[in-house]
Order: sequence, then structure tokens, then C-alpha cells
Amino acid sequence: MNGPSNPSAAAAESELLYEVRRKIQPRAVSGLFAGWRWALVWGTQLLFYGLPWLTWNDRPAILFDLLTRRFYLFGLVLYPQDFIYLTGLLVISAMALFLFTTVAGRLWCGYACPQTVYTELFLWIERRVEGDRAARLRLDRAGPSARKLGLRSLKHLLWIALALWTGLSFVAYFTPIRVLLGEVADLALGPWETFWILFYGLATYGNAGFMREQVCKYMCPYARFQSSMFDRDTLIITYDEARGEPRGSRSRKADPAALGLGSCIDCGLCVEVCPTGIDIRNGLQYECIGCAACIDTCDQIMDKMGYARGLIRYTTQNALANGWSRARMIRRALRPRVLVYGTILLTVTVALFTHVVMRTPLKLDVIRDRGSLGREVEDGEIENVFRLHVINTAEIGRRYQLSVSGIASARIASTPQIEVPAAQELVVPVRVLITGGAAAPGSSPLVFRLEALDDPSVTVREKSVFYVPR
Repeated sequence: MNGPSNPSAAAAESELLYEVRRKIQPRAVSGLFAGWRWALVWGTQLLFYGLPWLTWNDRPAILFDLLTRRFYLFGLVLYPQDFIYLTGLLVISAMALFLFTTVAGRLWCGYACPQTVYTELFLWIERRVEGDRAARLRLDRAGPSARKLGLRSLKHLLWIALALWTGLSFVAYFTPIRVLLGEVADLALGPWETFWILFYGLATYGNAGFMREQVCKYMCPYARFQSSMFDRDTLIITYDEARGEPRGSRSRKADPAALGLGSCIDCGLCVEVCPTGIDIRNGLQYECIGCAACIDTCDQIMDKMGYARGLIRYTTQNALANGWSRARMIRRALRPRVLVYGTILLTVTVALFTHVVMRTPLKLDVIRDRGSLGREVEDGEIENVFRLHVINTAEIGRRYQLSVSGIASARIASTPQIEVPAAQELVVPVRVLITGGAAAPGSSPLVFRLEALDDPSVTVREKSVFYVPR
């Protein structure tokens, strides 16, 4: 029989294999980087919560209407056929992430990642209700009481309210916000709307309220593969060990050189403000999300002690090891990897937006009638029947002129004008006739041309074939 026979030994062994989570209560911090982080928190959330309320041409400015398969982005109306644009956006996002990570580490994680953003918002509520770090730690250690129950209940009620509003705002990108709020007021929400509001709200409540750093440390794959994008010239948050060690406490008036000490006074505040609970003085760790809270608090301590700032700072491994100036460190940022990422990002971005600007607000698909390949009609003419799928992506109704070319005698036997309402699609059967003998038996190329009567620049062509029976 394998394994320890003593239960206590087994318990000890299991403790070595799994570390029980230590609850982290980060201290509030202010400073340059905290200001940037909060600016991005409010900026991203104003966009997220505010965009569903904007209107454009008497409709929501941004709406992903899955039922009608139309996606409205301000003046653009996109259809499933425009899936290439989503691919382009994903490529741009990936290249931007690679570029920013190569240049300056986990900027996305520290400032704009939804996990960081909502954790900051939930922590802000927690601080307003329970107090800063010391007060929260005392509350954690305190026994059950009416005050503790009241504070915790209020905190969770505010968390739940924010989480549900977040879930509702998410669903508002698929169902107009005013319609959605009316359904909520009338208790008439559909099953899918109810599911996604609760699902997204629960995910926000759980991830930002309870799991927090666990998401960044164990669930997010970015923390695991980020090192492949780092090199010795990547800007990272670093503790200057040569300047800071040996660390030790001292009075403000004491001379650290006389005491044989470095600049670090071992106050531990860099650990207390860290949202993932690491000690940056132990070197770069995958748990570090690059929020720079440790830089802000360390700079404040250096100011109080009368020391130069930058004991903890953004720098590169090469700059720290070789004592490079900031100018030389920045020049090294333009290295081959950065140039490749930047070139790809710029190329794809320009190509995507150029295509969007130059796109024709009209789509045409030609489908042959499978019931009849071709038949001879009156006067010896040959007839083929086609189904034209016309999509007017403009938000004004238009009338189009239809014509065919490719065979000299080809003509439209049905109505040559097609009217399509704004942002609508229409399937139209079309009969095409040619003079007998004008084309050899078998398939001959044919081109359909559709032109807007009010704007000749809105024109599309679509190739097909005309079949002549043998």
C-alpha cells in the first residue's frame, strides 16, 4: 500500500501540494500611475455603460441585432457577410497587445483589463463601506456582530447592484436599452435576456468581488505566456536592488551610508498596496500585473525620507544592469521585434479602415434557379432564371437599375428596377433571355450589374454563368 499511513502525515503532505488562499486586502494608493489607472477605469466604463444610450438615425448607435442579423455601428450597418471586419479587429487587438507587452510589459492588465477595472470599482465600494486596509483587517478578525453584518450586507448589496447593472448594460448591446428597461419594469424579460444578465452579473460579482487576483494568477492564460514576449529591453516594474539593499528601518535624519543601509527602509508598503500580494523586491514575478501601485507608494516614501525617487520604477533589465540613461533606454525600445509588430499593426489597421471607408453600401449575390438550368422559349430565345439577393446596407431606401453583360444579346426579361428599403435585404427572381445561337451550348460567363439611380457611384457587379441546352 503506497502513501503515508499516518493521517497527520498525509494532511501535512497535502498542505505542501496546495496553498490555501490568503485573503488580500490592498491598501489604497494615490499618485501618477494610480491617476492614470482611474482615468482608464472611468473612461472605459463611461463608454461601456454610456454607449447603449446613444442614438443614431432614430436607432441605437451600437446594436448587435442577432434576430435580423444586422450589426449597427454608428453610421455602419454590417451583415454576417462582413465577418472579415471582425477578423481584422481581432488581428489588430492581438498585434496591439503583442506590441504594448513587448515595449512595456503588462500595460493592458494593469490599466484596462476588465478584471482590473471591476476589481478597482468593487474595492472602491469596499473602502467606502468598510474603510481602508487596516479597518478591513480589523473587521475580518472581529467576531460576529450587528455592525459587521450590516457593513458586509451593505457592501454585498452594492456589489450585486453594480454587477446586475453591468449585466444589463452588456445585454443592452443586443436589445435596445429602453426596450430592455421596459421589459424589466413589466417583468417581461425573455429567457435569453434573463440568462445573460444573470450570467454576466454573476461573473462580475464573483470575479471582482471574491476571486480577484486568483483570476490573474491562475485563470488568465496571459500571465503564463507573457514571458515569451518579454526581453531584456522590455520596460518592467523593477526594484533597484543595488540601491535598496541592505534594507532596514531608520529615522528620517539618519545617514543610511553611515548605517550601512540602502535606500529601502523595509516599510512593506509596496507589498500592502499590491493587488496580487507579491513583494516586488523579490524580482519580476508572473503574478505582477504591472499596475505600478508599488511605484506610487515607494516614491511617496522616498519623498518623506528625502531620498531620490525611483527605487521601484519602470526600467529594463539591460538599463538596470548597465546603468543606462532614460534616453538610451528609450532608444533601445525601437528594436526589430517592436518594428515588426508595429509594421503589422499599422498595415492591418490602415487596410481595415480604408476598406470600411471605401466599402460600397450595397451587396449582391446571384443564385441560379436549380429547378431549371435553361429552356427554349418563344422566338427561339433561351431563358435562364436567377435569384438575386440584394442587401441595401445604407440607411436610406434606394431604387437600383439592373443590367447584364457578357453575352451580346443578353437582356433582362423581368422588371429591370429593384427597390430596397433602408438597411433591408430582398430576394428577387430575375429572367434573363438571349437570342438563340448567341452563345455556344453549355455554360457562358454572365455579369450582373446593379446601380443606384440616385448615386451612380453605388454600383456592384457579380459574376454568374448562363446555360444553353445542348
